[in-house]
Amino acid sequence: MTLDSIVNVSVSMKRNFYSPFGKGGSRGILTMLQYGKHLKKYSRRLRNEMTDAEKLLWSKIRGKQLKGFQVYRQKPIGRFVVDFYCPKAKLIIELDGGQHYSEAVQAKDESRDRYMVGVGLKVLRFSDKEVFENLRGVFEEIWNHA
Repeated sequence: MTLDSIVNVSVSMKRNFYSPFGKGGSRGILTMLQYGKHLKKYSRRLRNEMTDAEKLLWSKIRGKQLKGFQVYRQKPIGRFVVDFYCPKAKLIIELDGGQHYSEAVQAKDESRDRYMVGVGLKVLRFSDKEVFENLRGVFEEIWNHA
């Protein structure tokens, strides 16, 4: 193994672990996305303080209601915590409240989305208003991308 390959492995945000049971990702490979360990407590707090829109959407996608796929809420990925994450579909679902409409926050969201796409994930964003006014349409959009 060369020094370059060691460095590339150590900075990679995506690592493969081989499952002894042959389950998981494609051909028995489990893909684990790394995250900052300091985010674990923060993500727990966010799970306990979900917004009304997050609670409503969660009621429709929890318990493998999305094509039988597991969905996690307030999941740390990299240096971020995403609202919802479906590993099987490589899909992130973000709900944006009023604070996401400022230019500064929109720029951060775009940077965050670029990171997620860079590690091979799809990102869907919906406003809280969309969830409240068109939950069926939001769910159908998520279903179509899962």
